[in-house]
Amino acid sequence: MQKVLKNNTFIEAVKTVVRAIPAGSTMSYGEVARLAGYPKAARAVARVMSQNYDPLVPCHRVVRSDGTLGGYNRGGEDAKREILARELQSVTQREIHV
Repeated sequence: MQKVLKNNTFIEAVKTVVRAIPAGSTMSYGEVARLAGYPKAARAVARVMSQNYDPLVPCHRVVRSDGTLGGYNRGGEDAKREILARELQSVTQREIHV
């Protein structure tokens, strides 16, 4: 049985940071941890994201510090790559039309 995360303050801080990542952008687990106020908690951020099913928290925008995608609980890396590509294309098209 999977252990359930219980530190709601940490979880909410992480989700708040992730909600603020603009479409077409990414942030590393470490950057999210730092901005959430827990600079040494990159792995814990990854754990929170792995258990996130809230569609308002765009966990697909959080990647590894080396730029690789990392996991995605809604279809794996291929789905994560596809969503990020669509977002980037959408943002780029909006910038061209402005």
